[in-house]
Amino acid sequence: MTQRPRKLEDKEVESAIAKLEGWRLEQGKLHREYRFPNFVEAFGFMASAALVAEGMNHHPEWSNVYGTVKIDLTTHDAGGITGNDVEMATRFETLARARGVK
Repeated sequence: MTQRPRKLEDKEVESAIAKLEGWRLEQGKLHREYRFPNFVEAFGFMASAALVAEGMNHHPEWSNVYGTVKIDLTTHDAGGITGNDVEMATRFETLARARGVK
């Protein structure tokens, strides 16, 4: 049986955010906005990120308008931010940097 992820303590969340450039805590969720030069680049990032999310069986709350992608990460079952959210944010950062977005 798979163990459910543990909600991180506030200090753990603060420590994680300090290591994730551009991410912040917003309404109890890890939040980040990426700005791409156009819709195609933004959508390409989302397609790549969707594969990561599916592979992790952990899915973000997100939206896209033209070149902007807004992402919120939380683990609903745990009632807050878990290590899965931090790992996903880290992987999304890697994807964004590969596309030249900081």
